[in-house]
Amino acid sequence: MRNKVFKSPRSGAGAKDGRRTNEDLLVYEVVRLIASDGQNVSEVSTSEALQMARDQNLDLVTIDPSSDPPICKMLDLRKMKYISRKNASEARKKQKRIVVKEVKLTPVISLHDYEVKVKSIEEFLGLGYKVKISLKFRGRQILHPEGGYDLFIKVKEYMNKNKVVFKVDSEPKLEGRQMVMVLSAK
Repeated sequence: MRNKVFKSPRSGAGAKDGRRTNEDLLVYEVVRLIASDGQNVSEVSTSEALQMARDQNLDLVTIDPSSDPPICKMLDLRKMKYISRKNASEARKKQKRIVVKEVKLTPVISLHDYEVKVKSIEEFLGLGYKVKISLKFRGRQILHPEGGYDLFIKVKEYMNKNKVVFKVDSEPKLEGRQMVMVLSAK
């Protein structure tokens, strides 16, 4: 059985965002040091700055590696990563996800099937979803695309008659053997 070597989080493993931390900073001779409370300490040797950070049980992290000498700050790396993960999680929660529901029709759809499909379109729009209505032509049906346009006009008229609030994101257009129109709630 092999002995596994575990590195502590403060062993200079480097942050995932590309910042150098702790022992990784030894490539610099001198750094400009900022204390954990935000005060500018001064320019000190990297080993001295690293020792000061260890004495306070903190990590040394580069803030601006492009300046001369690089700017480093003493802070708790685990706390910084936790806060950045928390902020990213909050930002993800606040993002509005756009859900597109698809309803498939054919040019020779029966009346009852048409009514069921239109009611589902109405329901999706009421819930705030985008609705992609696709009309698939089979065989020789493609020779008469005007039947597809008529069906889409019929869907729009039904929505207007039932006072469904919607807007047309993309007008009906023929793509190969399929005609597509996208509606969304206003």
